[in-house]
Amino acid sequence: MQRIFFTTLLFFIPSIFCHAKSLGRIGNQHDTTTTCSSGFLLMGGSTDVDEAIKWFLAKSGGGDIVIIRASGGAGYNEYMYKLGKVNSVETLLINSKEEALDPATATIIQNAEAVFIAGGDQWNYVNFWSNTPVQEALNYLIKTKHAPIGGTSAGLAVLGQYVFDAKMDGITTDEALANMQSPKISITKEFVTIHILKNIITDSHYTQRNRMGRHIAFLANIQSAYNIKPKGIGIDEKTALVIDEKGSGFIFGASNIYFLQLVSNKKLTATSPTVSVVKIAGSKEGTPIASLKKCFMEHSYKVKIEDKKLIIF
Repeated sequence: MQRIFFTTLLFFIPSIFCHAKSLGRIGNQHDTTTTCSSGFLLMGGSTDVDEAIKWFLAKSGGGDIVIIRASGGAGYNEYMYKLGKVNSVETLLINSKEEALDPATATIIQNAEAVFIAGGDQWNYVNFWSNTPVQEALNYLIKTKHAPIGGTSAGLAVLGQYVFDAKMDGITTDEALANMQSPKISITKEFVTIHILKNIITDSHYTQRNRMGRHIAFLANIQSAYNIKPKGIGIDEKTALVIDEKGSGFIFGASNIYFLQLVSNKKLTATSPTVSVVKIAGSKEGTPIASLKKCFMEHSYKVKIEDKKLIIF
């Protein structure tokens, strides 16, 4: 009998230690079912934008909100619960591949009416969550349940079709301009599938960390690797873009969002890429965006990489 018990215990040990850790749940401890509607929250990092979060929570229809992250705490629980009328807010810490493989973790995500990916390190998200039920659950929410999904900083980085995954650590603009073929420029394709973010790579903390140069280098590498003309959305801190499934929405916040369109032909891209840039300021009331597509059709100015420098014209 003792041997049977010991064998049984060994069988269950892996599942005991492979569950994602709930960092707490606030509100109703029992799930509800509401009618949610598709929407996407793209936030640039630092202080969160209340108005954008309220828009996001309203899209849940008052349902259950799940925050997912690979590091950090449960600070979003009380913050989001107080901002909108929702049934509950729960934070899951999913910081290993084993935890992401647990079907119970995916079930919690699938049952949510909105999911928000917190900041941190996007390589943890790509590395731990790719090819797991967690990734499948996120795409289920987007494509089948049509629930809102959002992210800030590293959470923003993984929402576009193309992702700077930081596999070889981060890279600064100076480093990217010095070597546009740097192995640090590691790109993952389709971590999640959001149709209106097709051919787009995002970046956060934009002007605060001088990231336009590296963003252009990302675009150049994507064109070389995939033979497309990619686009970029760069979002300043304390600023957010909220858009529905058709691409209309608002820019909330204290700073700007930059929409980049690569215009170089393929022969020049590797050495001297050029992008057109549309700069749109956010506001507390929300600067309206009639169409995400139109944000790339005009330009405020152009930027070129030449002799390892950024030239604005």
